[in-house]
Amino acid sequence: MKAEPAVQRRLLDLQTIDTALAQLAHRRRTLPERAELEALARELSTLEDQRVRAQVAVDDLDRDIARLEKDVDQVRTRKRRNEDRLAAGTGPARELEALQHELTSLNRRQSDLEDAELELMEQRETAQAVLDGVEQRLTEAREKRAETERRRDETLAEIAKEEEFKRTARQPLAADLPADLVSLYDKIRESTGLGAALLRGGRCGGCRLDLSGADRARIAKSAPDEVVRCEECRRIMVRTNESGL
Repeated sequence: MKAEPAVQRRLLDLQTIDTALAQLAHRRRTLPERAELEALARELSTLEDQRVRAQVAVDDLDRDIARLEKDVDQVRTRKRRNEDRLAAGTGPARELEALQHELTSLNRRQSDLEDAELELMEQRETAQAVLDGVEQRLTEAREKRAETERRRDETLAEIAKEEEFKRTARQPLAADLPADLVSLYDKIRESTGLGAALLRGGRCGGCRLDLSGADRARIAKSAPDEVVRCEECRRIMVRTNESGL
């Protein structure tokens, strides 16, 4: 393949744009915000599980407290009824004595229930503190996620804008070069990431290897418009006064 030396040198301009586009694509794939969001997603999932368990614990205690409160109310109602009957002093003595014994038992029962209720209320206070702590961490993690998403979106918008600028510059440059040369360049670039490189000081700018004596002699004898390629990496080598041939 042949192309004027000036045309070949313009391949380096095309490669500069394509390298910038590749770097932008790599930047998009490796945005630190992506890793942060993945970590936050895992954290939020864990916290949500913790919140559910903490809420269940609070709900269970509320149910147990409500049951005990109901039992206490029943005892209190029974006590008032017995106290009213004792205060009235009507009925056989044995029945009044039985009421007095039952009242003593009811007092003891009420005391036990209230002690149990108090213990459950203390447990609930602790459980509620755990739930509040988890919900606070959830709120903070969600706020952090929103902020990270904002930074990610801003960066992606900047990358997209820069890519559009580079593509706009690339289009007329590629269109102005011979189609067969661009086709070869693109084929090499797609497989290696670099389609053309400067030959400088006898070293290929693509694979960074020094040319052998035979390769130097071969390229030195090639016509200036001959498109030469590196024997090692197969990239197009663009010759200039710096090539050292």
